[in-house]
Amino acid sequence: MRFTPGETSLPSGPLREIEERLRSANHDFARRYPGDSGRREPVHVVYGGAHLFKRNTAEKLGALALRSFEEHAASPEDLARVFEMPGHLASAVHARILEKLRREPVEDYRIDFEDGYGLRSDEEEDGHAVAAAREMAAALDSGSLPPFCGFRIKALAEETRGRAIRTLDLFLTTLRRIPQGFVVTLPKVTSPGQVAALADLFDLLEPALGLPTGSLRMEIMVETPQAVLGLLAMTEAARGRCAAAHLGVYDYAAALGISASNQEMRHPASDFARYRMQAALAGTGVRISDGATNILPVQGNVHIPWKIHYENVWSALARGFYQGWDLHPAQLVPRYAAVYAFFLEGLDQASERLRNFVDRAARATRVREVFDDAATGQGLLNFFLRAVHCGAISEEEAVAQSGLTLEELRGKSFGRILESRR
Repeated sequence: MRFTPGETSLPSGPLREIEERLRSANHDFARRYPGDSGRREPVHVVYGGAHLFKRNTAEKLGALALRSFEEHAASPEDLARVFEMPGHLASAVHARILEKLRREPVEDYRIDFEDGYGLRSDEEEDGHAVAAAREMAAALDSGSLPPFCGFRIKALAEETRGRAIRTLDLFLTTLRRIPQGFVVTLPKVTSPGQVAALADLFDLLEPALGLPTGSLRMEIMVETPQAVLGLLAMTEAARGRCAAAHLGVYDYAAALGISASNQEMRHPASDFARYRMQAALAGTGVRISDGATNILPVQGNVHIPWKIHYENVWSALARGFYQGWDLHPAQLVPRYAAVYAFFLEGLDQASERLRNFVDRAARATRVREVFDDAATGQGLLNFFLRAVHCGAISEEEAVAQSGLTLEELRGKSFGRILESRR
């Protein structure tokens, strides 16, 4: 930035020093926090016990979800009635759910050695760690692995740290390669030191296994008051290895002393945790994920638990949480119903706003005015990218609605769009 010379009160020497410190601070922030690049993010994660994981698990879950969908929401009219959805919207959503469950039912899968696995003998867990890693390798070879995947170890608390480290070592030593979108999930974190220790273990494992430096990434489970209040320090302790932070609603509520009958997704304490997570991680490039609906559609009238899950997912989306947990294959139906309805319902407004932003940016450049809404423009662009990634709309529909070219959409950068149109 250049200014016309004239009288000022600031001495040039100290001013240059201050500007240099600012430049260094700004570059350091940009290096540490790359921001939201518009990359694909999964809309959910499915957890399953490590003893149950097989190379075709995602395919089986999809088949079960499809069976539930065809049995309990066979037509768009059924979908409209269950989720109180307008008819025209239900028709579009129904078609997209059917296509998604046939093509890519599971976006993210977590092999679980913690709550979904339980306490077992060391011999059992050793065996399951090796077997699950072999099955993941087979799924990777066959192309049946979801686009995002990983496994959850036990906590690095004093009682379970030895077991957690051994499972981590056995699994990765057996797998010996890192699928795209792979993470290790660290539960019940209470201090940055636990996160730093996992990063240290990654530093040791990568050269030992011949893995590229920095290829091992982690997720932090936010399910303790310490994690809610100290999340930014915890992600910084990961030294660039933290991909996401996942809210554990029920463990967090229990830690606060909230009775079991009042532990629910939309409890005010859960919202407090969500807003703290958002404030701590906004602009850092670390994804945030909501928790799980624990009322499962397993028997009787599945429409009631479907509706509860649908409303929980919609509520999370409205709060800016685009990912959450699914614990049962039948929950994939309300998950995708809520996600697709959310994006399709907001498509017209987002399209109009994005077109206006691009137009305003071009006019502001021509008349040398200030245009400072690039961050909002990127947010609108990300709306379309998320909708495309999850299957709510196609790239062709995004281009037609947004007024962007296919190249601009795939470029994922609102700033570059502005530059190219000047």
